[in-house]
Amino acid sequence: MRRPLAIAMMAILTLGAGISTSLADNDKKKVVYDVNYDDPKRHNGTLRNIQNHINAVGKENLDLRVVMHGKGVSLLKHAKNDSQIQRKVANLKKQGVKFNVCADTLSAKNINYKNDLYDVSKKEIVPNGIAEIADLQTRGYAYIKP
Repeated sequence: MRRPLAIAMMAILTLGAGISTSLADNDKKKVVYDVNYDDPKRHNGTLRNIQNHINAVGKENLDLRVVMHGKGVSLLKHAKNDSQIQRKVANLKKQGVKFNVCADTLSAKNINYKNDLYDVSKKEIVPNGIAEIADLQTRGYAYIKP
């Protein structure tokens, strides 16, 4: 009689371990989008992809970053004069998406983030876009290149 009880207890413990593992899987999904191209049509597609990603997973389940470097900084440069892109960026920010801009790019291209880009604060500027993406990947962020 003791043997079936021991087997039942092992089964319960095994199931319990499976439950705790699946609960851990419910943590926020970490994702970084890499933007380094100057193409307004592609920028719009990227912003649409991000919104679709949020719609599929839920904003409360995501830690989503957009890192813009090189030619990708043009996304926020175009947004400065394009109300449609402004609305998309503002809406994504309201949903918790963090936009980061490469300081090296700003310096190399002589871009003033306050005057030349749409809605960028000093805290959104990272020293180097590629280094930021690499760091995020080492911290478990999935890499997406739209």
